[in-house]
Amino acid sequence: MGTVSRLPRAATPTVTEAIGAYLATLDHPETAGTRRVYASTLRQLRDHLGPDHPVGILDHEETSPALVDWFTQQWGPRAPSTFNRNLDALRSAIGYWQEQDWVATDPTRPLRRRGRAPDRTKALSKAEIDELLTRDGLALRERTLWRMLYETAARTSEILALDMENLDLRNRCAKVRRKGSAIDTIIWQTGTARLLPRLLAGRKQGPVFLTDRRARVPLAAVDVDQASQRARLSYRRAAELFTAAAGGATLHQLRHSALTHAAEDGANTSTLLSYSGHTSVASLSRYARVSPEALSRWQQQRDPATRRR
Repeated sequence: MGTVSRLPRAATPTVTEAIGAYLATLDHPETAGTRRVYASTLRQLRDHLGPDHPVGILDHEETSPALVDWFTQQWGPRAPSTFNRNLDALRSAIGYWQEQDWVATDPTRPLRRRGRAPDRTKALSKAEIDELLTRDGLALRERTLWRMLYETAARTSEILALDMENLDLRNRCAKVRRKGSAIDTIIWQTGTARLLPRLLAGRKQGPVFLTDRRARVPLAAVDVDQASQRARLSYRRAAELFTAAAGGATLHQLRHSALTHAAEDGANTSTLLSYSGHTSVASLSRYARVSPEALSRWQQQRDPATRRR
């Protein structure tokens, strides 16, 4: 009977080399975002372990508790999503190194992913919305954009993609392209109807929402107002301005708030689905959760003692 011999272990690269080899597996357009995020985490691991040490140092008995302590100090105080993302980066890289036979153990095993507590406070109150939309000194573009987002409950990307030919000002509506490329209609109220003509100032073509200055780089013709050469307002810039003005709130919270307030005002499921552009009740459910204040008002209205008074 023949003798079975164990193959020699592959030459162990340095920590820097091992990280480079792993990141090379993410060198595809669809993984560009993952590569960027994971590279940041792994650079910090490299600095912790020492760039020139062999990656096999991860198998040393004392490495696991030290690595766990380091990781906990680095990301323990951060949000669960941040903690989990960085843990995923380490485990993905270590898994690859195990496949290459460069390491045999996973020193991150004592760490556990953290559950994300459901966030049920994303909707702003009606008073907060009113303060934002009527604030003194607010630029006409932002006043119009924010009010349109709240009144239509549309996604920011849908509103920013609007062109002049999409608008029906007489009937207070517009055609938008929803997720999945479906064409749908959004409808606004008097506040937006009064602001839009002032914002458009007689323009008949081009994007509805424009930058303050002429475009500095060549853009597609559909994204530029040919008369002024101003470009379509970007999501990033619109989000920055709102977050700065709203004390950290996000543009998405205007949509969330609109749907929550509609649910509090008694809109049924069919109406909410049309209002939001969702195609399933499951997707809608997290937006239609009423606030504690609205729940309190509902309880008071149906309280027999209150009705007798």
